[in-house]
Amino acid sequence: QVQLVESGGGLVQAGGSLRLSCAASESSANINIMGWYRQDPGKQRELVATITSSGRPDGRPDYGGLVKGRFTISRDNAKSTVYLQMDSVKPEDTAVYYCTVLTTYSKTMKWGQGTQVTVSS
Repeated sequence: QVQLVESGGGLVQAGGSLRLSCAASESSANINIMGWYRQDPGKQRELVATITSSGRPDGRPDYGGLVKGRFTISRDNAKSTVYLQMDSVKPEDTAVYYCTVLTTYSKTMKWGQGTQVTVSS
């Protein structure tokens, strides 16, 4: 079963930047989708960004409406790692960010343990 190791969370001031990383223990050839969701206590988990392999090194990104234009997702297939560059962060971006992957041999997404991002005003 694929394991996900997240890193890069922490405290950042509003307007600043943060970069999250998530390394999967599976070959990228066996991963269709990599991405990030986030969740605030008492709220539903929401899409931040996902990226597919689509046979292209840069994949095809998809963003949640609240982060589009501020966050950038990218993927290093050689390292089976997905990144989330968070720019112009806002206090409302505060949440636990979860890495997720969909492998070629599973019908369900696999989730990391989550990393806390806190944006101070």
